[in-house]
Amino acid sequence: MTEPESTGHDSAGHAGAGHDYDVVISGAGLAGSAAAVLLARRGVRVALLERRSDPEAYKVLCTHSITANAYPVLDELGLVPALEKAGALTNDARWYTRWGWIEPKAAPGGPELPHGYNVRRSTLDPLIRSCAQETPGVDLLLGHRVTGLVREAGRTVGVRASTPQGEREIRARLVVAADGKDSAVAKFAEVPTKQYENGRFGYLAHFRNLPLPGGIGQTWFLEPDMAYAFPNDDGVTVLAVLPDKRRLPAFKEDLEGSFLGFVRALPEAPPIDSAERVSKIIGTVDYPLHTRRPTAPGVALIGDAALTSDPLWGVGCGWALQTAQWLTEAIAPTATGLQADLDASLTAYARTHRRRLTGHQQLAADYARSRPFKAMERLMFSAAARDAALARHMYMFAARLIGPLRFLSPVALTKALVVNVRHRGANP
Repeated sequence: MTEPESTGHDSAGHAGAGHDYDVVISGAGLAGSAAAVLLARRGVRVALLERRSDPEAYKVLCTHSITANAYPVLDELGLVPALEKAGALTNDARWYTRWGWIEPKAAPGGPELPHGYNVRRSTLDPLIRSCAQETPGVDLLLGHRVTGLVREAGRTVGVRASTPQGEREIRARLVVAADGKDSAVAKFAEVPTKQYENGRFGYLAHFRNLPLPGGIGQTWFLEPDMAYAFPNDDGVTVLAVLPDKRRLPAFKEDLEGSFLGFVRALPEAPPIDSAERVSKIIGTVDYPLHTRRPTAPGVALIGDAALTSDPLWGVGCGWALQTAQWLTEAIAPTATGLQADLDASLTAYARTHRRRLTGHQQLAADYARSRPFKAMERLMFSAAARDAALARHMYMFAARLIGPLRFLSPVALTKALVVNVRHRGANP
């Protein structure tokens, strides 16, 4: 790939005097690559910077699942056929609770439940990055690590990057941080960060020949411990355990033995002893949740750079894609135009980000304290284990297709209460 010279304008003349691009994006993972494609298709000239030099690089520590809320983004990107050809599996799910299994199924005669995909990042990341590289208007610049921001009059107007050819300055109307939870761009822009402690640690590994009931994902709510098993492409199942941190010292003394023992003790445990482990056991002993203001003067944050939630919910990939879409819809009409209009567009994006994700993050941060269910959670989970309609309602929330206010609406809570009262009446 030949890198373009800094001409001050693109072939369409959009970047304008003093700018090499309309938008420069730091990070060519899910959020950054999606934003680059969506923006470029709307006529925005984009530099997509990736610190790693390998186009096949991928994120290792991940749930490897895209929640159903992001399906429309995948569809807009045109990636659904490629994902299915690559073996991605629809992410149907069932959840274990002390009241039994919650097993969401479509209503008789009704439409299928919306779905996303389970797909390994080793498959997904190169696929979406290749899509970005092939999109006219996107310059994918591998081996470019952002080392600072270019600022004028208190506003970010570009980045400084370390490249294989040496230091480089790239100017743009907007800098987008898509560089993950430890975002360098957010740090350089001095964006405030709110952090929530996570009371659990987590380890995962990949297995072959690990059959699961119904061939679908399983999640165990053990209050406070958690576990999940997600079938993925190429016959590989991702198996993760997320115990309370109080168990960490003993767990680390024999990591493999502790991991296998935890799985064996699960209700209806997957047959791990007859499966083939095809990866190392990897994980993290401290994974706090982060929330950052999604904009600053000349800067926008998407994906984990803006909000990093509890990994046990598997929402990161979906929200990476959604925030890329929200940003595109907000700024595409103004990214090539007047700065004042761009600022108004950034304000609109920040408003959407807060409205759509703040409630989800607040619930996740509360549950990340590693505690048993609260009364309202007991009400909803127990009723969902007993009632098909409430199981579907819970599925819609887990898929992030409805928000907390709708999930815990007076109508839903009343129905859950009625279901539980009837259940107790039938089982004195």
